[in-house]
Amino acid sequence: MRQSILTILGTATLFIAAPATAQEVPLIPGDYWEVAEIDVNDGSGPAYADYLASRWRQNQEFAKSKGWIKDYMVFSVVNRRADEPDLYLVTIFERAPTASEQMAREKEFDAFLKTNARQEGAAFAARGAMRKVGGEMLLQRQLFRK
Repeated sequence: MRQSILTILGTATLFIAAPATAQEVPLIPGDYWEVAEIDVNDGSGPAYADYLASRWRQNQEFAKSKGWIKDYMVFSVVNRRADEPDLYLVTIFERAPTASEQMAREKEFDAFLKTNARQEGAAFAARGAMRKVGGEMLLQRQLFRK
């Protein structure tokens, strides 16, 4: 019995003496990933691919050149099940802009695209003939501590 008590006390001492860093959560927050679910309407695949390769890509490259986003990508669902989207459009960024930063970015986008918010809204609605936006998720990557 004395040996059992010594073993328990010895084990408890190891946990109490553990360094503080061992008690930290092993994950730290990383970049944000905005993920849009896109269901392409029947027969619209080539037209929507053209849009992604032109206007959408142009917008993403502009945002990337400004440092607003880090990267972007398109994923297709290979073995699609019922109620799953055809595509996921992903945009990666470090932080969300403040309200004033967002308004300034919109002005820069309008100047870059030679358009305005109403025209962009109409263009978004017109793309409804090619696709449906199923939803959006905002994920934050979790990184392992070094």
